[in-house]
Parts: sequence; structure tokens; C-alpha cells
Amino acid sequence: MAKQEHIPVLLPEVLCMLNPRDGGVYFDGTFGGGGYARGILEAADCSVIAVDRDIAVEPIAEDFRTNYPQRFVFFHAKFSDLKKLVNHKLDGIVLDLGVSSFQLANPGRGFSFNLPGPVDMRMGLCEEAAFDVLHKYSEKELANIIYEFGEEHFSRRIAKNIKLNLDRIHSTEDLANIVRSCVKRYSRIDPSTKTFQSLRIFVNDELGELRSILHDSVDLLNPGGKIIVVSFHSLEDRIVKLFFRKLAASEKRSKFKLLTKKPIVPSPGEMRGNSRSRSAKLRGISMLH
Repeated sequence: MAKQEHIPVLLPEVLCMLNPRDGGVYFDGTFGGGGYARGILEAADCSVIAVDRDIAVEPIAEDFRTNYPQRFVFFHAKFSDLKKLVNHKLDGIVLDLGVSSFQLANPGRGFSFNLPGPVDMRMGLCEEAAFDVLHKYSEKELANIIYEFGEEHFSRRIAKNIKLNLDRIHSTEDLANIVRSCVKRYSRIDPSTKTFQSLRIFVNDELGELRSILHDSVDLLNPGGKIIVVSFHSLEDRIVKLFFRKLAASEKRSKFKLLTKKPIVPSPGEMRGNSRSRSAKLRGISMLH
């Protein structure tokens, strides 16, 4: 694994909201560099069940097994497998969505348009790479993917240009340059950002995974248990916001209370120190006692 500093986003705010207690059992659905898991384990004499779909984090998980014996369990799995992995109630579920610092920093994973690498973008435990999507889907289907998951208004132009130049796309650099050539947008954000985001989300079924764990998590919480989610783009945040609001408003689910009427965002200091945090939004909900 590439040596890249991993800074957990909004960690103090997440821990304050979660308020880990001695004897509690918590689920970290996006283990990554272990930032949230370590924070939870250090905050109380509790246990953490962690999962990650990326097998590359296994060495970090092994260190946790050594440092927190009897208190830490790790599964190489998708967080949508929650009900298959956990057969008892939980006191909290924490998710830090999106791509990790380790994945972005490794050119071989193909997530970054700034680092030349294969057009892959797989987080793990999925079959089709982004390269396969470019070749398999029609121009219309590709345009729909780019528009739906990237909210890219130039999606049709981009899809057409990609299909016309498939034989020239051998790396992320090639793909980014083709996208840039047909996006006329004056912004500090790279013109290929939304297209890369859309392919990554589609390849990893990120929104489907999120909907699945939100639905399943409701039945696995102890009274007082909390669901806490840090999202990084509007599609994820919208799903979380609407699910939490519906949960709190539903007569059937009236035992739930919103912990955040508006999302918590990073402080200016955190945004300066960790550029990845700039788009982060934290939302939480709690099951009443």
C-alpha cells in the first residue's frame, strides 16, 4: 500500500455525536486507514466491528487486531453485507463515504485524473472496471451514467467524444484529456472531475450500497444507538438527508430523532489542513431509549 497520510474527516464531531460508551459495540462500515475505528476504541472500553471492500487495508486491520485484542473484528466485505456479518444489536454505525486517501494516492487504482494509471476505479469486490464500462455501454447509456452520477451537463458531448476515441483511451490521463477537450467550464475544479466521479460511483454501485445499509441498519440498533454518515457529494448527502427525515417523521419509526437538522461541515481550519474535507457533510440520527 502506498504510504499516504490518512486524516479522518470531522473526527472530533463524529466522536462527540457518537459518544462511545464502555461495553458498547460499534460498526465502522468504511474502515480505510482506521481513523474512526481508532477514535472510537480510544474513547471508551468498547468494541468495533469494521469492514472494508478494499483488501489493501488488511495490514492496517492486522495492526488493530494486535493493539486492540478482543475488541476489534475486521471483515473484507461491503458494508451492504451488514446483516450477514452482524447478528446482534449495535450501539452505533459510522460511515465515511467516498474514495479514501490511499486509493486516490495509488496510480494503479485509477481513481485520480491527476495521476496516470489504468482506467479501473474499483474499490474492491466488484467485477467491471471503468474501462469495461466505457467499452460495454452505448453512447446513450454512457451519457446517462455521466449525467445521473456526475450531474454533468455536458454528458452527451463527453459520451460521444469518449466513444469516438475509445482506441486512444489507455490510461486515466487519456480519459481526462478527452473529457477536458469538450467541457468548457471556467472553474478551479478540473473539468474531468464529474465524469470520473460518475464512473467511480457506477462501477462501485456506491449509491445502491448506501441505500442498502441505511435500510438494514434500522433493525440492528439498540435503543440509544446512532447512525452517523459523512458524505462528500450531493447525491450521497441527498439520500442520507431524505432517509433520516423520513425515519424521524414516520409514525412507524417514531422512536428516531434527528441529531442534525442541518449538516455539520468542517471548520475553516480543518479545510485548510485537509483539502479532502472541503465538501464533507455530517448527518446523524438516534434511536430513542
